[in-house]
Amino acid sequence: MSLILIILSSVLAFVSYIVYIIAIFRGYAKPHRTARFCTALITILSMVSLIAQGSTVAVWLSVVFAVGSLVIFILTLWYGMGGWAKTDIVCLVISVVGILFWRATSNPMYGLIFFIGADFVGQIPMLIKTYWFPETEVWTFYFLDVLAALCSLAAMSFWVAREFAYPLYVVFLDCFIIFLILRPNREIIETP
Repeated sequence: MSLILIILSSVLAFVSYIVYIIAIFRGYAKPHRTARFCTALITILSMVSLIAQGSTVAVWLSVVFAVGSLVIFILTLWYGMGGWAKTDIVCLVISVVGILFWRATSNPMYGLIFFIGADFVGQIPMLIKTYWFPETEVWTFYFLDVLAALCSLAAMSFWVAREFAYPLYVVFLDCFIIFLILRPNREIIETP
């Protein structure tokens, strides 16, 4: 059963990237350049780290995320938005510092905390963009990633932080992004 869930997780993540790439080409999605650069960098490093640690569950999801994130970052060069605002640059610098701390620590728990922190800070420009321009994101991409992460979590036979922390983080972050995309009209919310 665990193997089936691992395969399902990877397939769902792969399909989510196909959905997002099609949405980019059709003009429905306009990914944020800085956030996608941070995501590509972090997911590639995460994949390498999980392979080095001998991960058997989370590694498959991270491989799909790394390849998909790299492709989407490359597409942002032509189809993306943002990238040079002060907030973008500050978040990029903080994220890179977090990555350096993640890679420098010899304590796996500290490394995991810095990794997730760096990823979250790198996503802040995209969260801001999605708040103001929810029509530039595709909720199905994030929903499929939530399902993929949940399958990855369900496949775990032993719940250790290095295995479950990243998929759990993906679930919470992507659910929040889905909320930002699908929330009721902003003007209604902001009216006293």
